[in-house]
Amino acid sequence: MNTIMRKSVLSVAGLAFAGGVFAGPIAAHAATTVDTKPAAAAVQTTAPKPQGDQSHITLNDEQTANVKAIIAATKKAGLPERAAVISIATSLQESKLDNLGHLGDANDHDSLGLFQQRPSSGWGTPEQITNPEYSTTAFLKGLRQVDGWQDMALTDAAQTVQVSAYPDAYAQWEQQATDLVNQHWNS
Repeated sequence: MNTIMRKSVLSVAGLAFAGGVFAGPIAAHAATTVDTKPAAAAVQTTAPKPQGDQSHITLNDEQTANVKAIIAATKKAGLPERAAVISIATSLQESKLDNLGHLGDANDHDSLGLFQQRPSSGWGTPEQITNPEYSTTAFLKGLRQVDGWQDMALTDAAQTVQVSAYPDAYAQWEQQATDLVNQHWNS
C-alpha cells in the first residue's frame, strides 16, 4: 500500500513539474502582446449613490448645532466634504446627532457623545467625548487611518472606525448627511 501511495504522489508531482516547465514558456510568450490603446481612467466626479433604503429625521436646534460642529471640526482637520458626510451619517446612526451623556442602564457599556465613543476603549475621557469638536476630531483621526476611505462605501468607512455590532446601519443616513453637508458646508 505504501508503494502505491508513493508512486501516486510522485506521479502527481511529476505532472505538476512537467506542466510548469511546458506552460511557463508558453505563458511567457503569450503575455508579450502589447495593447497600444490608451487605458481609460475612472474619475469619480460625484459622491457615490447612497446604499439601500434611506432614513431621515427632523433636526432640532441642538442637533443642527452639532452638524455645524462636525463640519467645523472636519474643515479644521483639513478634510473634504466626504469626511463630514461620513461623520454626520455615523453620528446620525449612533446618537441621532444628540450629544448623549451617561444613560444609566440604557447605555451601551460606557458609550457617550455624538459618536457613542467609549472611554474604556481609549477614545478619551467622558468630558472629552461629550465635546463635539473633540469627538469629531477623534472620529476623523480614526477615519484617516483607513486606507482608501475616500472611495469606500460610507458604511464600510464608518464601520472600520466604529466597529459596530450593526455594520450596515450607517448606510441609511447617507442621503440626509449629504444634504446637511451641502446645506451647511459654506455657511
